[in-house]
Amino acid sequence: MKTVIFDLDGTLADTSRDLIASANACFARRGLGDVLDPVADAATAFRGGRAMLTLGCSRLALAPETVEEDYPYLLEWYGDNIDRHTVMYPGAVSAIEALAKSGYAVGVCTNKPEGLAQTLLSRLGVRDLFASLVGADSLPVKKPDPAPYVASVERAGGVVASSLLVGDTVTDRETARAAGVPSLLVTFGPEGRGVATLEPEGLLDHYDALGAEVARLIG
Repeated sequence: MKTVIFDLDGTLADTSRDLIASANACFARRGLGDVLDPVADAATAFRGGRAMLTLGCSRLALAPETVEEDYPYLLEWYGDNIDRHTVMYPGAVSAIEALAKSGYAVGVCTNKPEGLAQTLLSRLGVRDLFASLVGADSLPVKKPDPAPYVASVERAGGVVASSLLVGDTVTDRETARAAGVPSLLVTFGPEGRGVATLEPEGLLDHYDALGAEVARLIG
């Protein structure tokens, strides 16, 4: 079965505001106020919790160990406030439904912890759209190691040779390259069409074009 695997943060859903808020909650707990901006720092948000904390700590000249000290609190706070502002990108749901109706298997491979990804997709009302979900802690390794991607394809009932990865960052591009599959990078994230410099096999300006791009890349 031909399979399309999606990244989550920055690809399926705009989670940046809730992610930034979770990092700022850590700094606020230290009496430092909001350090990160939900718009200007969105690209860092999509690289994960530690990346956000690292950026904030660098701005405040805090000790590097602060990142690991605050990371558990970030996860806890984020889990309690995971869907205050998060929304699916325009057209994503209908495009994925159309893929499934056309006979493609669809799944998610994310570097968000699996439990948080399950919670978020459920609260957004889209968990049932996906036949598989592999998170950062589902396996001993995470993206850009290809193993989570391979697992997400196989758990969806597909084969890697007839699959592709839809993502938004260099991590997704490197994951696809490591797995030997095409990558389709979205251009509606904070990097815009700058992701073209990563030389993916395709660019996705809007989910309305998903079906045509998938058909072009894997048939």
